[in-house]
Amino acid sequence: MNVKKSIITGLLFLALGSVALASARPNFVFILVDDLGIRDIGVEGSTFYETPNIDVLANSGMRFENGYAACRVCSPSRASIMLGTAPPRHGITQYIGAKSGMAYNRGDPVMPTEYVHNLPASETTMAEALRAGGYATFFAGKWHLGDEGSWPEDHGFEINKGGWSKGSPMGGFFAPWKNPRLENGPAGESLTLRLAEETASFIESSKDKPFLAYLSFYAVHAPVQTTEELCNKYREKAKKMGLDDNDERFMFDRRLPVRQVQDNPIYAGMMETLDDAVGIVLDKLTETGLDKNTVVIFTGDNGGVSSGDAFATSLLPYRGGKGRQWEGGIREPYYIRVPGMTKPGSITPVPAIGMDFFPTMLELAGLPLMPKQHVDGVSLVPVLKGGTIADRDLFWHYPHYGNQGGEPSSIIRSKDWKLIYYHEDGRYELYNLSDDLGEQADVASKYPEKAADLKSKLNAWLSDAGAVMPKPDPRFSTEKFEAKVENARTKKQQGLEKDHARYLEPGWKPNADWWGSSAAD
Repeated sequence: MNVKKSIITGLLFLALGSVALASARPNFVFILVDDLGIRDIGVEGSTFYETPNIDVLANSGMRFENGYAACRVCSPSRASIMLGTAPPRHGITQYIGAKSGMAYNRGDPVMPTEYVHNLPASETTMAEALRAGGYATFFAGKWHLGDEGSWPEDHGFEINKGGWSKGSPMGGFFAPWKNPRLENGPAGESLTLRLAEETASFIESSKDKPFLAYLSFYAVHAPVQTTEELCNKYREKAKKMGLDDNDERFMFDRRLPVRQVQDNPIYAGMMETLDDAVGIVLDKLTETGLDKNTVVIFTGDNGGVSSGDAFATSLLPYRGGKGRQWEGGIREPYYIRVPGMTKPGSITPVPAIGMDFFPTMLELAGLPLMPKQHVDGVSLVPVLKGGTIADRDLFWHYPHYGNQGGEPSSIIRSKDWKLIYYHEDGRYELYNLSDDLGEQADVASKYPEKAADLKSKLNAWLSDAGAVMPKPDPRFSTEKFEAKVENARTKKQQGLEKDHARYLEPGWKPNADWWGSSAAD
């Protein structure tokens, strides 16, 4: 263990005293979904996807209607949850594995900045803090926070089922998968359901000690895969809803086409399996009686994939999705259920972000807060009790390009105002989310004083956080760039319309064994 971390952990043990021995401390089940869009959940407005278990969870505790991920892509958000610090402060500003600097050469105006590729060993994670306080710690699923030596077991988790370097499910969502930290099950076994079963087994075995069970699904990240049965179910549903007669599923926005309708039967099947998996865990809590003393947290790491990757879902009325700078890229389902504290069905407008989970969980556990560690997060306990917290601004910094057409930018949200700074050309956009949730009307020229005030606050935060800025790419060609964008506007969009319409044709199938899922029959 890192020397600095050993000292921190030792001091934490001393600070805990008798608190660490208390038997009434709550357990924690933290459920993190990959690439989950805010509108992918029934309670958030989806009428095509079916998520009854998640809906019940959302309605049994407190739902944050202004809940945010710390970044528009995965690794930075995941690191921020673990550490309580914003991406520019811990240095993981991009999904790990993406090219940066001169190694990035896709013909864009600026070079993405270099970034940290492993979760910093010198910092204390939420798992280490809870473990030092006497909690058993368990991790299942996607990690994507570094290479071997920086896996879950190196950052406070006693048990690791499936967490390693990769951010995608190598081998797909049906066994056999290619994961060195998770044994293969029977051919065709669902990875999503398996991770839930592993978590349920841990809960069953941990009834006599407070625990943190961190279930980090690989779903609903690409590859988008489901079973023939579920695909057929949602193909029929799309037909009944009149969604099969549609030749305009995509609209071009800046750099890529963006999905405008939820009618993908493959993705809908993935969502149902995800919901079934959440149900397995919730049922186990009820079966064991641990639901009465277990805090359940549910969220996602970034917006749903409406452009790029599988172009799988639509997040309207929110603009954009994963990788993009608008609300669709950062706004997330954000649910917290605390037995005896949160009022069932309660909804709060208080803005919350991924860094807040760390201090919130420490306070709920009765453990000392660690403000020097979770410097960018605040405890949401006053909100969970029905109160509020002091107004604050929220910030984001993403000096990179992803696969979804987003632009390198930095953001501030201050009450209902949102300012976006673009690193390619130095321009700003200003939106008022209270009357323009879809971010269609840039009002920077209409409210120059407000724009100037937010620019000043954003620049001060970027400086304080040590944010690194991208630099112009000397290889950039305007002509080639415009040709790339025009190709996306025409050939790319035409191909997407054709391919996605085919999913709803009777008899469509991806391959002979439905990505291996039929092996389970």
